[in-house]
Parts: sequence; C-alpha cells; structure tokens
Amino acid sequence: MATDYDAPRKQDDEIKSDSIEQLKAQRSQAQASKIDEDETAVAEGFELPGADLSNEELSVRVLPKQNDEFTCMECFLVRHRSQLATEEGGVPICTDCAG
Repeated sequence: MATDYDAPRKQDDEIKSDSIEQLKAQRSQAQASKIDEDETAVAEGFELPGADLSNEELSVRVLPKQNDEFTCMECFLVRHRSQLATEEGGVPICTDCAG
C-alpha cells in the first residue's frame, strides 16, 4: 500500500473518534465490494479465435518400445537405458524419479 507522506496527519482527537464499529463497518463495506466469480464460469464465456478444432484429425505414429528402452515404474515413461538409475527386484526406476 502506498503512503503519501505529504498528506496531513490526523490529530489525536480524530484518531480517538474512530470507533471500532465504524472501522468494522468500513472494512465490511470494502470486502462486500469485491465480487467473487467462478473462474471456470468466466472462462467458458470466452471464445478464442481459431480454437475450433472439431474438423482436425491428429495422426501420430506410435513406435513400440525399443530394445534399449525401459518403462519407469514410478512415472511410467519410456526412457532410454542411459537414464536407468536402479532396477531393484526387477522394477526399473529412472534417474529423475530416483533423485
């Protein structure tokens, strides 16, 4: 919060005149002015240009796991053998999950 050091300060009698009830009322009014909005409801109203991908088809070529690859049993990603950290009890773990 910015402070204006050139502004005149309140006198002691003005400070004492601010009652607890007035301060609570001011705080509740300030909080009531804030609007709570559901982020997902607001986001649904936006239409992005070029966002309609209903006519698009994705074609991805999937390769089978190679001889020099393994599947990490922590993150379930297929990794190269050079990223093998441990293989305890036949359970391979990659270096990212082990570290």
